[in-house]
Amino acid sequence: MIMLKKKDQKIFIVDDDPDYLFQLEFMVKEMGFDVQTASSQKEGEKLLSQKSPNLVILDLMMEKDDSGFILAYQSKKKHPEVPVVITTSASSEAGIQFDLDENNTRQWVHADLMLEKGIRPDQLHREINKLLKI
Repeated sequence: MIMLKKKDQKIFIVDDDPDYLFQLEFMVKEMGFDVQTASSQKEGEKLLSQKSPNLVILDLMMEKDDSGFILAYQSKKKHPEVPVVITTSASSEAGIQFDLDENNTRQWVHADLMLEKGIRPDQLHREINKLLKI
């Protein structure tokens, strides 16, 4: 197995909030990764259809309340080995919780990790490294 250097690892970030997208892009680039972004579900679908990432970070709610779930499903269908992270503020704003440790949740949420928005850079770095096995 070939170990890729961080700069050779492509991370896709899809979020419709331009400020949050900029913030995430900046954090992940500072970690040394190659980052590509999209600002909508439609742009995310195009990005996923054209290139192969090493990791995908998706906002849960964009044009639709389930845009992140749709993109996660499409990503796993095309690139099953690529880790998918869904970020959301649904827990703090609406009290909705998703427990990926529950088997029935894991069956319909095609993500490897769900994170509450506002994650600190050091936490994000640890989670990305863990998912990419760096």
